[in-house]
Amino acid sequence: MPLIMKKGIYQLVEEANQIVEEISVDEALSLYEKEGIQFVDLRDIRELNREGRIPGAYHCPRGMLEFWIDPQSPYAKSIFQQELKFVLFCGGGLRSALAGKAAIEMGLSDVVHMHGGYSAWRQADGPISTS
Repeated sequence: MPLIMKKGIYQLVEEANQIVEEISVDEALSLYEKEGIQFVDLRDIRELNREGRIPGAYHCPRGMLEFWIDPQSPYAKSIFQQELKFVLFCGGGLRSALAGKAAIEMGLSDVVHMHGGYSAWRQADGPISTS
């Protein structure tokens, strides 16, 4: 008998978008390289190696985000202890919605995520690095 899901991924993302602000790629481009703004790349390292990166974005694999945010965690990263506006992105905008919801629920107050993710960034001719 097939498993019947109580909620699917798109419902989870829709619920996350009620909590975390989703910005357009144009809005993200206007924030890029501004003081106090930190882009956070949630993609897997294989995606970064295959598709390139946004220069200056901090790489945090999605599976480690909560561990890196929590100052009590042995894996805590100091970047998440700073007063910055975090612009989260992934490959297409789904993981970043879920990550943004978790980050806000944990206590980060200034978090947004980019609609369409890295794919939208590339289509908009945003700066990328392939090295």
